[in-house]
Amino acid sequence: MSSAAEISERIVEAVMAQKLAPGARLGEQPLAMLFDCSRTVVREALTRLAARGIVTVSARRGWYVIEPSQEEAREAFEARRVIETGLIRNLPGIGKPALKRLKQHLAREKAALASDDIGTRSFLLGDFHVCLAECLGNNLLADTLRDFTARTTLIAMLYQSSHNAAQSCEDHVQIVAALERGDMALAEQLMSAHIGTVHDALRLPVSADPLAHLRDALAPVGKKAADAARPKRLAPAKAGATHPSPEDPSTYLGALL
Repeated sequence: MSSAAEISERIVEAVMAQKLAPGARLGEQPLAMLFDCSRTVVREALTRLAARGIVTVSARRGWYVIEPSQEEAREAFEARRVIETGLIRNLPGIGKPALKRLKQHLAREKAALASDDIGTRSFLLGDFHVCLAECLGNNLLADTLRDFTARTTLIAMLYQSSHNAAQSCEDHVQIVAALERGDMALAEQLMSAHIGTVHDALRLPVSADPLAHLRDALAPVGKKAADAARPKRLAPAKAGATHPSPEDPSTYLGALL
């Protein structure tokens, strides 16, 4: 029989491995059957995750994985930047045992990349930041970063991040190399740039109009049909130019982390 703590951590791991997508429903009864426990234990686990900002509940949908908004995405990355650069900034140095553990983690990241194991790759790339906080001697912030990393993984899935996993691994290698040399200023700078690059790779809507639906609904009757019937003036095509088919998924799908 699994405990509430074990169930909640398994769910967080599944999120970080991109095995649970934003909006995925988490039924109490199926989880109770899966973990061989009561619904009360499952409910306790989900309540813990709700307090940590990983899942939420509604009267109609029940429990489900959060679907972060654009503003929540910005806040999550901003929080991670403050925490992780601050950890490095206040570090006088790093010991050999910590460096050894970080290098072992990097070796596992590279192995996952080479094997195309997307789940393990995603988990390890996110867990590097948790591992770094633990190696720097702050378990409390490591726990906080685990939750923020899970959220940013969901954000990357929801907004189709185009960030390259191999580049993330290389960024981690450079950060550890700077720490090993004792160049904390460079390590802090590299961490800030790394988090910023991942954030910038999100495919967020450029100009969301909050009144779009209402504007369309309240437009004068017949105006939309008239606009659609009016012939549109097309710009002359450039020589040799090709137009992507609307059915081609490559025109709008981005690679996940």
